[in-house]
Amino acid sequence: MKRDPKDILLVTGMSGAGKSTVLRTLEDLGWEVVDNLPLLLLDRLLNAPLPEGFERSAQPLALGIGARTRDFDPERIVERIKQLREVHGYDIGTLFLDCAGNELERRYSETRRRHPLALDRPASDGIARERELLAPLRGWANRLIDTTNLTANELAQQVRATFSGEQLGERLGEPTLSVMSFGFARGLPRTADLVFDMRFLRNPHWVPELRPGTGLDADVSAYIAQDPAYDAALAQIESLLLLLLPRYRAEGKSYVTIALGCTGGRHRSVHVAQRIAARLRAEGFSPTVAHRDLAAAPQDSLEGARDGTPDEIRDDGARVA
Repeated sequence: MKRDPKDILLVTGMSGAGKSTVLRTLEDLGWEVVDNLPLLLLDRLLNAPLPEGFERSAQPLALGIGARTRDFDPERIVERIKQLREVHGYDIGTLFLDCAGNELERRYSETRRRHPLALDRPASDGIARERELLAPLRGWANRLIDTTNLTANELAQQVRATFSGEQLGERLGEPTLSVMSFGFARGLPRTADLVFDMRFLRNPHWVPELRPGTGLDADVSAYIAQDPAYDAALAQIESLLLLLLPRYRAEGKSYVTIALGCTGGRHRSVHVAQRIAARLRAEGFSPTVAHRDLAAAPQDSLEGARDGTPDEIRDDGARVA
């Protein structure tokens, strides 16, 4: 049996950013996975007959490529992707794994591995060279995951959420939509396209019985939703997103990350991210949801002012700016 046109996902990105983790996870999900296949052998792979008794001719295929791949040429790869899509009818997408340079250096230092593009030089030299080399693929990719702040397990969870089950039926060339919660106290997300600040809402952190919970809990959500500005503000945000997202798609934007932030990233932003994602799904979108700081411990020092006051008033009556 010859292979029928199928979904193909090209997995590439910075060395050390998690390509092996992604490929292992996809294989566990039932994808056919081939790593470091030279480009000149791609046609032979796609035209090869399936093993005897193997009936899943439409099984999705993940191809891992990177700086270690023989005859690696990003510009030629982009042209080949276009040809596979436009001439041969394959539904092909590209997942690019990015990571901050200092984090990549830390990973190489911990594992004591040499960077493939800097075998006799510091890892930082290879990272800079590879980032420049991969620029055409990063610009072409319609999916991007920044693994700077992700553990291997968190990266695997994100891949499973995006590519498992019913997600396999989605077109890989469609833009990727992500909704993320985060805490401003721990920094802005590097990949955010649209950022909304939820710190105007009443803060459950200052309610002792709600503090240990998160925005996923019903009592915390109910408390946040009681804020007088909640309904009007959320309606405006949802209307803005429903206006912008089709326009981003029409302009060919490959991925859109909507980031909702509060102070600590555990209560208000988590609740609103869940609500926004639900509304988008009801409108026909397919967002993935990530809560960056959900597991962080609550800290009074991060939360700033109590509800309704521009400053926090201490128990002794002193006002703290």
